[in-house]
Amino acid sequence: MKVLGISGSPRKDHSTDRLVKEVLNAIGGETEFVSLAGKRIGPCIACLGCINDNTCKVSDEMQGLRQKIVEADAYVIGAANYYSMLNGLSHCFLERFYQFRHQEGKALAGKLGVAVGVGGSSGDKSVENIKTFFDYNEIECVGTVSGQGAASCFSCGYCETCKVGAVHMFFEPGTMVTPEIIPNLDKQPEALMQARSLGKMLGERLRGIADAKWEVTG
Repeated sequence: MKVLGISGSPRKDHSTDRLVKEVLNAIGGETEFVSLAGKRIGPCIACLGCINDNTCKVSDEMQGLRQKIVEADAYVIGAANYYSMLNGLSHCFLERFYQFRHQEGKALAGKLGVAVGVGGSSGDKSVENIKTFFDYNEIECVGTVSGQGAASCFSCGYCETCKVGAVHMFFEPGTMVTPEIIPNLDKQPEALMQARSLGKMLGERLRGIADAKWEVTG
């Protein structure tokens, strides 16, 4: 059975990517990781072009992901927390799951999912948003993991003097940016342990499902 991991962060090779991969690497089965960074994926435009065949007609890079989504038995979806909500690219990707829901469409129903969130302070808001999309598509959320990532402010060049940025929000005025204060998953062993634990749990659930199917068909 196959697990599809999606990182919806526009920042490739950053914390969201890593936390999704931590889950995938612990599954012990076939996995695939896809970063949405740099991909052109727009929102659902409510054109209803998908109502007859459950296939979105919007022409962009979501079309190339559709078959991967359908063929996967489970999902590990990760997103960044922007303004206390799911980041736009992740939201657009998940909005397009609308194409699977028409005429009691069950292409995703009953599959398993893990929600991964990363934010400058916390990824909890992103996790809750992902869980909502899971619920709408009847995907069972087997667990969640949240981590703290380095906000873009830390590398913008003005972080030490900007009064509305992450450094000013999280630390005292006048704080100098050093490696010690920049959030990093290596400093969050609990989040890494949770991600790996969820990966093992998801792998066990999938193997149990596969064994049950073999007993019925074998």
